[in-house]
Amino acid sequence: MVVSAAPGPDVVRIEHVAKTFQIRKDNSLKDRLFHLGKLGREHRTHYTAVDDVDVTIQAGTTVGLLGPNGSGKSTLLKIIGGIISPSSGEVLTRGRMAALLELGAGFHPDLSGRENVFLNASILGLSREETASRFDAIHEFSGIGEFIDTQVKFYSSGMFVRLAFAVAIHTDPDILLVDEVLAVGDEAFQRKCMDRIAQFRAAGCTIILVSHSAAQVQELCDRALVLSEGQLVFDGDVNDGVAALRDVLEGRRVGEAPRPDGDKPIEIMKITLHDADGRETDVFNTGDSLTIRLHVQAREPMSTWETGFSIDTPLGQMLLASNTERLGIDLPSIGAGANHMDFRIDAMNLGSGQYFVNANASEVIDIDSHVLWQGAKFTVREDSANLGPLSAQVSAGA
Repeated sequence: MVVSAAPGPDVVRIEHVAKTFQIRKDNSLKDRLFHLGKLGREHRTHYTAVDDVDVTIQAGTTVGLLGPNGSGKSTLLKIIGGIISPSSGEVLTRGRMAALLELGAGFHPDLSGRENVFLNASILGLSREETASRFDAIHEFSGIGEFIDTQVKFYSSGMFVRLAFAVAIHTDPDILLVDEVLAVGDEAFQRKCMDRIAQFRAAGCTIILVSHSAAQVQELCDRALVLSEGQLVFDGDVNDGVAALRDVLEGRRVGEAPRPDGDKPIEIMKITLHDADGRETDVFNTGDSLTIRLHVQAREPMSTWETGFSIDTPLGQMLLASNTERLGIDLPSIGAGANHMDFRIDAMNLGSGQYFVNANASEVIDIDSHVLWQGAKFTVREDSANLGPLSAQVSAGA
């Protein structure tokens, strides 16, 4: 997560905004002709894409909009950008805005790339003189070379989007709206786009980003908004927002504890985390040792039993897992009632962020197992220039 400076004045105010679309239920021309003038209202329905969202965004902040497909993220971004109007509520903005939403919307297929740069830049608010002074930078960033003087109708989709992106980011916006366009082009161009957005952020530009990539949001953003069925269900820290998104994707209320699997011969009751001195904690530094204590409850005496754990990112990507069978450990028999088992990690080489611990227990590994998902959560702090879930010593030189 990127840490930002103190927020500035409000630059975007979203005041109780809702957007409802009317959807026709007639599926064919025959249906429409048959129902013409008859019970027309019964063949229309309303879909609420954004439902009473109320948010204030300060200058210099970078906000990630998260949510499953159909949650209203892109609709809300288009409302902020003035592309569509809300059904109710109001959006107030301050400063020049650039919207990387429908790239190339102002391009004309019969004009050359060069001509479209001037056309599109004028739509985005630049004068001809301003565009001329920035043309070489736009051309270089796009990477389309000699095709700049070719009609854009002959461009590949990648060339088209790259040129449109290059124009949009050279308008020096105060507010930048980004909707999944960082997935365009090859890996090198995507990295160049990410670097440019990071430069905007460092310069104090306010950025509102829609992305399905949790890692991308964690890298760029200092605040997360999570939408579900058009409603705002979370507003806060990015790592907590990614965890809230996982709750939504798994059908839970945000912050709701995972449900137990049910009655099993042996069950995981809870997971506690301990530092090198045995103290229970949920905050560690990179390289610290971590003891994962699994508290189990046996329904009856057991001569054999197995247990294991896994550590996941907030979106469920498994980073590390092990169990007693893999470690070659034969657990002693236990009586009915409460017991515990410890797994020790001598050095956690994890990057900064939040992580979840899952655990399982059974009489025979993977047979009739009881699983406790997200039974514990911990935070890793790292003073490093690295990004991502892994920690490493990185050096550079020519």
